[in-house]
Amino acid sequence: MWQLITVSLGLGVGLSMDACAVSMSNGLSEPDMKTGKALGIASLFGVFQGLMPMLGWLCVTLIVEQFAKFELWIPYIALVLLVIIGGKMIYDGAKKGEEENKKKLTFTVLLVQAVATSIDALSTGFGLADIAGSVWWKALISAGIIAVITFGICLGSVYLGKKFGAKLGKKAQILGGCILIAIGLEIFVTGVFF
Repeated sequence: MWQLITVSLGLGVGLSMDACAVSMSNGLSEPDMKTGKALGIASLFGVFQGLMPMLGWLCVTLIVEQFAKFELWIPYIALVLLVIIGGKMIYDGAKKGEEENKKKLTFTVLLVQAVATSIDALSTGFGLADIAGSVWWKALISAGIIAVITFGICLGSVYLGKKFGAKLGKKAQILGGCILIAIGLEIFVTGVFF
């Protein structure tokens, strides 16, 4: 059990790094964000970072062959989603004035970000199956630990982004878009070439 908890803690920190950067980007682009929205962003990222390894575990324990075919497309999907969102942020930040630039993050945008940053965690389910075996509650405990760690890291990242976003003004949205594109490229290069 201690091995499961230790590995889950490490996975939680490792898997949350993409979501951490995107959360910071969200804080940069919306420095006047309310506490409820910051909690919502951290919760959404936490849920998806915990859900994806659980889905990967289910795939490994139930339908391994089908998942192996889908796994090849994960880096491409993440790249496309993050480049589209990041490109739009850069375009909006460069095109619009300061007062129009304070465009709010919608639930749809946040949902796409959560999926894009957590989709690579599906393959973590393979490792989860090695550790938890076919015991569902062990896999659930691991996924819960990953979700809680991601929540905490993302909440802190949103507030850090807000602090710097207020100082950067309209350039914050451009910087946030660049961060999203960089994360998409990192997921793509790591998934395809390594």
